[in-house]
Amino acid sequence: MTTLTQTTDDTAPDGGAGAAPRSTGSRATRVLGTVILVTAPIAAYLGLVTSDPDVVQGDAVRLFYVHVPVVSLMYLPVILCTVASIMWLRKRTDGWDALASSSAEVATIFVGLGLVTGALWGEITWGTYWTWDARLTSTALLFLLLLGYLALRRYPAEPAARSKVSAVVGILLVPNAILVHYSVSWWRSLHQDATRGLDTKMEGNQLTTYAVAQGVFVLILVWLSIHAFRVAWLSLQAERGDLDVAIAERMADDDATGGM
Repeated sequence: MTTLTQTTDDTAPDGGAGAAPRSTGSRATRVLGTVILVTAPIAAYLGLVTSDPDVVQGDAVRLFYVHVPVVSLMYLPVILCTVASIMWLRKRTDGWDALASSSAEVATIFVGLGLVTGALWGEITWGTYWTWDARLTSTALLFLLLLGYLALRRYPAEPAARSKVSAVVGILLVPNAILVHYSVSWWRSLHQDATRGLDTKMEGNQLTTYAVAQGVFVLILVWLSIHAFRVAWLSLQAERGDLDVAIAERMADDDATGGM
């Protein structure tokens, strides 16, 4: 147990490899967090106060400045999780495993927020929070798949076996995301068609507000991804350390009892 204490002591001299970090933050993430704290209120003010109401939807369009950035960005961590899962199956390294796990966590946040804001917007424009629309249903399935992935990551099992099963589920995320993206084109849908490129059909302060909001959510995505990856990495190292200690103790017990 002495070895484990030394390797997890954050007061180790010279900040050597045996010193565990005091937090998942760094100078870069603190600067990034500060930028988010400054720009997020600006985006909120533009979206809630200064931007013009829509000629059709009125003030309901203000949900656009959260819903669209979140939904457009949710595909990135989903793709990262699938790529990292494939790479883990090939390389079997902790880095890819941590990237897959952390990307799934961030993707779950963005997909969940997309569902919530979409439901609020749907109640205003469609008169209901939920309908078995192709886009909504496929997004809900993606959310459930992500929850299943996270549940597998926390299942008490041998680490390598757990990572292997999780990786198989992670590979299924991108096909589901493709289904979400093209659902409005492949099936009849209440949801509007996907925006092509920069054709947002917005102008003036609405376009400015959307651009600022999109930028803020990009920063949030990056900030969350960095911290989530560091937490996942530290969890893997702590788990490996605990496993090494348990094996050493078991071997010591076997030696003491003559292998009986």
